[in-house]
Amino acid sequence: MKKLYSAVVSATGGRDGTVKASDGKFEFKLSMPKELGGPGGEGTNPEQLFAAGYSACFDSALRHVCRMKKIELKSSQVTAHVDIGPNTAGGFMLAVQLVVDLPGMEKATAEELVKATHQVCPYSNATRGNVEVELIVNT
Repeated sequence: MKKLYSAVVSATGGRDGTVKASDGKFEFKLSMPKELGGPGGEGTNPEQLFAAGYSACFDSALRHVCRMKKIELKSSQVTAHVDIGPNTAGGFMLAVQLVVDLPGMEKATAEELVKATHQVCPYSNATRGNVEVELIVNT
C-alpha cells in the first residue's frame, strides 16, 4: 500500500485511561460503560471513537463516490451504531449498523450510492469479513 497519511494515537490505562494523538490535536479520558461492568463516567470509550471514525469516513467516501458519479449531494448524515458483545471463543466482537440519511434523493439512487460507498470506504474495507455491517438508507 502506498501510504498517504498515518494517524498515531497512544492509549494508556485501558478503558479507564486516556487516548492522545501524537500531534496534540486531541486527548480524551476514557470511562468503562456501566453496560460493560464499569462505573460509567464522563469519558468516552473505544466503541464511540470507532463509531465517530467510521461515520465520518463513510460520509467522506460517500461524497467521493458522488463526485466520481457526477451526482449532486445536497445533504447527508451517517450515523454509526457500534455494538460490542461476546464471541464464541470467549472474547468480544463488534457489529455495526450504518444509517445513511440522504434527504430528497430518489431511493434507488441512494441505495446504489451507499452500496458503492461500502466498497470504497476504508473502514468498510478494513472490517469486511470480520465485522457484521448493516446498511440502512433513508431518503
